Amino acid sequence: MRVLLVEDDPKLAAQVKSALYKFGYAVDIADNGVDGEFKGDEEPYELIILDLGLPQRAGLEVLKNWRNKGNKTPVLILTARNDWSERVDGLTMGADDYLGKPFYMQELVARINALIRRNHGEASTKLSLGGISLDKETQTATTADGTEHSLTHIEFRLLHYFMTHPGAVLSKNRLIEHVYEGDTEHDGNVIEVYVRRIRNKLGKNILQTRRHQGYVFPEDPV
Repeated sequence: MRVLLVEDDPKLAAQVKSALYKFGYAVDIADNGVDGEFKGDEEPYELIILDLGLPQRAGLEVLKNWRNKGNKTPVLILTARNDWSERVDGLTMGADDYLGKPFYMQELVARINALIRRNHGEASTKLSLGGISLDKETQTATTADGTEHSLTHIEFRLLHYFMTHPGAVLSKNRLIEHVYEGDTEHDGNVIEVYVRRIRNKLGKNILQTRRHQGYVFPEDPV
């Protein structure tokens, strides 16, 4: 799961990124409104965390521009705790939730998880499909026979993305864009390695190969 954090405080940005990494999130950071707006339009994020007090372009203007362009990515805004007018303006312009500063990291993570679950139509922290139950709190996958398997951060991100796009053919490039942080180039062979690891843990038919196209998580693995 890949998220964008638009925050100009480097210390806070580092703390948020570290906290979210532990829960399986890849985090890109933009430290001003112009770069943040561009990244939010160009990259396939699950969610955007948007500070309102940004240099170069205010957070509310960034949010307004996204929504005017049809960008429907869920947005959680960060505001000064006592500035209720900013919270109202943000929600009116299309923000999905807000959190006042200062905040507890546990609450930020809980709100992010809830927004992503809502966006995918999920009611709990567990995602179940095709005989696999994926627990986002513990980053484990349980197979139909009741065996629980621990997943690495990358394995978890990949499997979650497959399970939220069942039946879709996902290319290596699309998977790389979603799973990794930043603009660093990644070899598509790395995806093959992680797909092999997931199959070794959960069964060889859990992910199907489409030659020269990518991989598919079938809704009813055989």
